[in-house]
Amino acid sequence: MRIGEVAHQAGVSVRALRYYEEQDLLHAERSSGGQRQYPDSAVDRVHLIQQLFAAGLPSRAVREVLRCVYSGTVEPGLLDQLESERARISERITGLVAARERLDGVIATTRNPPPECTHARVLGAPARSAAPS
Repeated sequence: MRIGEVAHQAGVSVRALRYYEEQDLLHAERSSGGQRQYPDSAVDRVHLIQQLFAAGLPSRAVREVLRCVYSGTVEPGLLDQLESERARISERITGLVAARERLDGVIATTRNPPPECTHARVLGAPARSAAPS
């Protein structure tokens, strides 16, 4: 597959694919004309790379995880690193869930404010006073 095809199917930019190659996360063969040729598995690999980056792993850790995934072996010390990353991700998830619940509360209160509350006060803006007579 050519670089444009992989980019399109994976939903990433060509620039991202070049970056993944620079970071030794993705590999392509070169045609006689110098064009990159990726295996069909490249799209799935790009999706995994994106998931790992979205989880906050640095490219060094992503490279190690990819080696494990595709070789089936874990290098010494990597398991501790992965468990540490997993714990960090779990903490982020807990924080994000708490933030979502607070937002849900603000949304619910804004849609159905209690009688003593106005939308303006819920949203943090000063309450509107009655028009002068």
